[in-house]
Amino acid sequence: MSNLNNDILYLIFEELQDDDNSLYSCLLVNKTWCETTVPILWKDPWKRLKNGKERSLLNVIISHLSKESRNNLGQHFDFLIESYQNSLFNYISFCRHLNLNEIQRIIDVELVQEKSSISIIRNEIINLFINGNANYKTLYIPQQLDCQIRLIPGTESCFSEIEFLSCHTNINNNILFGLIETCKSIKQLELIIEGNDNNYEIVKLIESAGNLFKISFINKCLYVNESFCKILENSLIRHANTIENFKISTKPLVTKVLSSFANLKRLELDNSYENLPWNCLNYSSLPCLQFLYAKGVPICALTSLIASTSGQLIEIKIDHIPHEEIDNKRIIQAIYQKCPNLRYLKLMLRNRNILELKNLLVNCRNLSGLFIISNMVDTFGWDNLFEILTETSPTSLFRFKFSFCYKPIKLEFLKFFFDNWKDRHSLVLQLSRLDNIGNIGDLIEKYKADGIIKKCNEVCGGDFEWI
Repeated sequence: MSNLNNDILYLIFEELQDDDNSLYSCLLVNKTWCETTVPILWKDPWKRLKNGKERSLLNVIISHLSKESRNNLGQHFDFLIESYQNSLFNYISFCRHLNLNEIQRIIDVELVQEKSSISIIRNEIINLFINGNANYKTLYIPQQLDCQIRLIPGTESCFSEIEFLSCHTNINNNILFGLIETCKSIKQLELIIEGNDNNYEIVKLIESAGNLFKISFINKCLYVNESFCKILENSLIRHANTIENFKISTKPLVTKVLSSFANLKRLELDNSYENLPWNCLNYSSLPCLQFLYAKGVPICALTSLIASTSGQLIEIKIDHIPHEEIDNKRIIQAIYQKCPNLRYLKLMLRNRNILELKNLLVNCRNLSGLFIISNMVDTFGWDNLFEILTETSPTSLFRFKFSFCYKPIKLEFLKFFFDNWKDRHSLVLQLSRLDNIGNIGDLIEKYKADGIIKKCNEVCGGDFEWI
């Protein structure tokens, strides 16, 4: 490894870009490794920012300011009068992801005592990041930004290759028109919808995007301006053939929008703010859909949507939403009839439909991960479930999550499950409320020693992290 040239080292270390501990270790090996690792760590410093570390990052950023700038700012911020050593690297030059949300948050948190002068240092720091030599791939714009970024020298070259943009729909015209002029390569767009206070000119940003394949509409308000949402959705029609990923946290208002996405592969639906029927899904047809994530969306609507697909769904995540036994049965039937290639499934299971799960296991032979949520009003037959799983599970299935609300799983049922899982792939298992299952720790350790369980811990939210 010590004889590898820098380019090869960089390619190797890039494979570790999500493994912070390994990258931090590489910093300490020698000068060459350090020089190769720093650009990777600073490509997106915001994703590594942890609570309590804001001041450290702010100090590093401020160290890039000229001595003259620090002296001038020292009139407003005493700490800037302190001596700052020159950085070993020009860290900011390595940044490829500009998150103005995080910059604003860090300044607001760390300089809370100097609110009246915060905009001064914010503008200085933004000027550090926006310069003629920078070239960003992602850009996050805060809701309230009083800096005229379009007037900063170097803005056009900085943003000319932006592929991901996140902004609010009440963005002011000065910033919006600057983005429209400079961001010609947008492929992924996240729009945060702000109730009734919206800038209708934002549709020009959508229309100007070059090759838009991912769009997210995030509703942050209980109130939805239907006329504005219709205009937003209709503006996507010209991108209908390129959009492969669509996320929306409010009910789609125009049925033809979803159905027009002929090549849609990933759909995320979040109904957290509303209690609406989502009847539009009953008339949508998404033959190419591979990933379906839904939260708070009525089961009947999701059943119709799954029935419209053509066998390409490989991952379905349906978060808990109360529904009747007959609707639970129908969605399970739709899944095993239309999703033969399914690999991961998260679904609430009603007790009377445990036998329907057997049909699902028989028909979905590529299933690798199963997340079962028991209904809080049912007396759930865990013994029946475990019997079906041990008898019918495909050989690919060994990752399980079981979530229950009230009565814990009896230890004897788990023991039956483990005893009958012999000679199979070792289980990767998560259970809710482990502390309510007596002597579960001893039981788990025994079956780990026997090689039946590879890993077992507590369900703490999330979905398929063990993929």
